[in-house]
Amino acid sequence: MGKEAMSIGGIVGIISVLPGDLESPVGEFTGFRLVNGSTVCSGRVEIQVLGTWGTLCDSRWDISDAHVLCHHLNCGFAESVPGGGHFGRGTGPVWRDTFHCDGTESHLVQCPVTALGASSCSHDNVAGVFCSGKETRLTLCNTSLPEAVPEGIAEDVGVVCSGSRRVWLVNRAGRCAGRVEIYYEGTWGTVCDNSWDVTDATVVCRQLGCGVAMEAPGSAHYGEGSGQIWLDEVNCSGGEAALWDCPAEAWGQHDCRHKEDAGVVCSEFTALRLEKSDGCSGRLQVFYNGTWGSVCSNSMTRDTMSLVCKELGCGGEGSLETDLPYGRISGPTWLDHVECGKMNSSFWQCPSASWNQQSCYDQREETRITCSGPKLTLRH
Repeated sequence: MGKEAMSIGGIVGIISVLPGDLESPVGEFTGFRLVNGSTVCSGRVEIQVLGTWGTLCDSRWDISDAHVLCHHLNCGFAESVPGGGHFGRGTGPVWRDTFHCDGTESHLVQCPVTALGASSCSHDNVAGVFCSGKETRLTLCNTSLPEAVPEGIAEDVGVVCSGSRRVWLVNRAGRCAGRVEIYYEGTWGTVCDNSWDVTDATVVCRQLGCGVAMEAPGSAHYGEGSGQIWLDEVNCSGGEAALWDCPAEAWGQHDCRHKEDAGVVCSEFTALRLEKSDGCSGRLQVFYNGTWGSVCSNSMTRDTMSLVCKELGCGGEGSLETDLPYGRISGPTWLDHVECGKMNSSFWQCPSASWNQQSCYDQREETRITCSGPKLTLRH
């Protein structure tokens, strides 16, 4: 059975899940809780592993992971995932687990996860979440009583439950780039690009746990949406916790069409490519922090190469190129020790070493792959 606790004054909110609630296949996770939030549905993410509580590094924590945690804690949806120690420094270890949730799981232990371990991430960079309100139990709603309670109705309690709003990226070219859509009053809708700029986009990126905005494309760069256009003339200062906290026209009031739908490209946007012109051979590169960089070949397996080729639409097999030249690598080398297995359905689910701009130095250590098939082209 789960338990909820809240300190006097509501400064520290904790929801923890006791061991009996979870069926972790590896038996490592024994509890999840939110700490130091203003409500029981916000706070710093802490995980208990084999009896030890620690914080979670925010380097790969995103809105999909947070949705799953909020849902499991009966706190509705995740509204934003502030990083940088927003809810204060924790104590104990900082876990470097990377959850790869798609947002539909019931709790975090159902999501693919990289191997558990202590992290070089500091207590100043730990994961947090603001869950919505769409509370799923009355005990999670704020309660209010008037100062003067009429005689005979002292048992009646006013309950104030919040609405549900979410932000999401659609037609994404990776985890942190796409068309901005907002869930409001039970309906998904878009944002008009009038006055849309990098400052507005940065609020979305931070809300999604995707860093800061690199670009703020308009003119339906990521395709036209449908249905509602919820916001127009958005004018954020950059410090807002959520897009709907920014000045804008009233909900649903606009003079736009969907050809003006706004998008974002965030700094944590990641993409994958093989760099030769055919798109199915050459150096394996990832786009991270605004820059393309190489992947080192240490621990490279046939499963990893096959998954890369499948993900790029280049057949089901790949072979590692050898006899590479000696010399220093130009540009960053973002990843090393990528070890995909047969259970991984995406390259981004595979365990690896932490992001590092200089994971290897010599060109002979770069991963160069030739896939078994030509690049597939979608026909419209």
